Amino acid sequence: MFDGLRLTHWQVESRADGVLVLSLNRAGQSVNALSQAVLDQLDSMLERLPLEMPKGLIIKSGKPTGFAHGADIKEFESFDAKGTVYESIRRGQLIFQRLADLRCPTVAIITGPCMGGGTELALACRYRVASNEENTRIGLPEVKLGIYPGWGGSVRLPRLVGAPAAMDMMLTGRTLTGSAAKAIGLVDKVTDPASLQEAALGLIQRGAKRPFKQRATVWATNSFLGRKFLAPQMLKQVSRKARKEHYPAPFSLINTWARSGGMPVHPALVQEAKSVTALAKTPTAKNLIRVFFMMDRLKGLGGKDHGIQHVHVVGAGVMGGDIAAWCALRGFDVTLQDREMQYIQPAIDRAAKLYEKKVKNPEKRAATVARLNADVAGDGVAKADLIIEAIFENQEAKQNLYASLEQKMKPGALLVSNTSSIPLDKLRTKLKNPADFAGLHYFNPVALMPLVEIVQHDQMASETQRRLAAFCKSIDKLPVPVAGTPGFLVNRILAPYMQEAILCFHEGIPGPVIDKAALKFGMPMGPIELVDTVGLDVAASVGKVMADFHGQSLPDALKVEPNKRGKKDGQGLYKWENGRAVKPEVPASYQAPEDLEDRLVLSMLNEAVSCLHDGVVADAELLDAGVIFGTGFAPFRGGPIEHIKAVGAAKLKARLEVLANRYGDRFSPRPGWDDLMQG
Repeated sequence: MFDGLRLTHWQVESRADGVLVLSLNRAGQSVNALSQAVLDQLDSMLERLPLEMPKGLIIKSGKPTGFAHGADIKEFESFDAKGTVYESIRRGQLIFQRLADLRCPTVAIITGPCMGGGTELALACRYRVASNEENTRIGLPEVKLGIYPGWGGSVRLPRLVGAPAAMDMMLTGRTLTGSAAKAIGLVDKVTDPASLQEAALGLIQRGAKRPFKQRATVWATNSFLGRKFLAPQMLKQVSRKARKEHYPAPFSLINTWARSGGMPVHPALVQEAKSVTALAKTPTAKNLIRVFFMMDRLKGLGGKDHGIQHVHVVGAGVMGGDIAAWCALRGFDVTLQDREMQYIQPAIDRAAKLYEKKVKNPEKRAATVARLNADVAGDGVAKADLIIEAIFENQEAKQNLYASLEQKMKPGALLVSNTSSIPLDKLRTKLKNPADFAGLHYFNPVALMPLVEIVQHDQMASETQRRLAAFCKSIDKLPVPVAGTPGFLVNRILAPYMQEAILCFHEGIPGPVIDKAALKFGMPMGPIELVDTVGLDVAASVGKVMADFHGQSLPDALKVEPNKRGKKDGQGLYKWENGRAVKPEVPASYQAPEDLEDRLVLSMLNEAVSCLHDGVVADAELLDAGVIFGTGFAPFRGGPIEHIKAVGAAKLKARLEVLANRYGDRFSPRPGWDDLMQG
């Protein structure tokens, strides 16, 4: 049937019962991504099938790493550079439509990750069978790249599962297990891995009837009246979480569906292609794709081999306890040490709540709980491959602890500190083996923040950094190597931002107004709410370190009143109730100062330029990545340095000089601006 075709990415099996099985196994890659070559070969096979139509067609993965991880993003970038995005989208659409138009039953067998273009390939089949394994995840995460499904996914999914469920998947980018996918009608059958092909053959032979409720939901929600009613509601919900000027993709998706959801498939596909092509040209999409590659770069640091099995954490406070819990969740044996059990128990209790949310299988949850053990005596030190110090910020106390730990540590074990401000060149001075010592700076809350700073010092071994980077990847964190200067990278850049916000607050600018200015720029949380969340005491402590570093005095406004440290006390710059900030009403007539956004944002940008100039990170890309993943800095802007380049370094430097004349030397452009202007 396929004589003469060079099928380097597909394996073909012609069964005796007349069923054809196509296994996707992209050559030279560990995972399946839908490159142009993969699609071309699929198209060549589909073109020939009508000449000798099989009784059924099964499409599955030939790799253990999953069905398909989506389109090849690097190729997408090249299409953008060539101006051929629309053509590439239409080609993918037509290939998948050729699959959808086959007269024989077609079934996709979904195992492992099935993302983006992989899900769109599955949607082009008549039926779908999914593995019941936990690693089976089905999703359409294109919105995270500033676009939405463009190979027919935004057309087919609403017509398969109904508009509400389809839009929820596409607007959030969230993934579904096989069972969750079956519940909404995306998957026809879920079974164990050994029975997947048998289930697929059953669907080819007998088909599957969709429940009346699902069919009714599909019809009602995609009808003219359904779209007329649902679209405004969807737009309203989206606008609560994102600004159209920042993230246009969700709005474009809803509007395109509202306009073309009632069209036949072919004209609807054309509307999809036009809309996605327009989005691909936006700065948001370009920056979010850049962020995707930055994330990929961070994941690749250090490789896979870290040689760590047992983690010992000293200090069971919020940070130490949550670090220990996370490491156990990710499969490591963990011992957690503190002076008495009363200090460890709250951390154990928090871990139990985390595991209830993250681990649904009772047996696996019990195994996770068993991996985290209280260790008042510190017996775990001798067994540990990695020891994490997470005690209070005092140089002498930390050094005394290191001296006792080194006596018990086994050869090859690594010792790291979670310090947020003390330079490691000072902490390592009394160590016998400083080459195996580093900083491993996590961010609060540990379970949510993806970044970990690997803090360097002048005597740290390169192998130590490599092992720690590999370890971070194994616990699903993104590592960024940083120099051991005060504040490292993230806190150094956040400190002036939070400090300026507090100064604005004490000048009488209402907190909600300050927060609104930051949110308008694209920050995930306003700085006043952020200061209260991390604690005014912490903000003042970091601010003092950074003020000393820059030879400045700490403003009086940063002094902390007793029992008014923020969220943890129920009172700070805001009052807090039930874990939420109670923000005062601002008179409608109030006019925010014109330079408010500049004061906040340029404080960060100025420090970012200084960090790059001082070599806190190796290059601008690592700086942008660290600040995005460590602070939530507006991802659609691509990071501080990328934003400076987009606006113009000379223009922003001039605005800093205006602020310096108006408010003082803290706004004086730091060294490094001229380099960016020349670059």
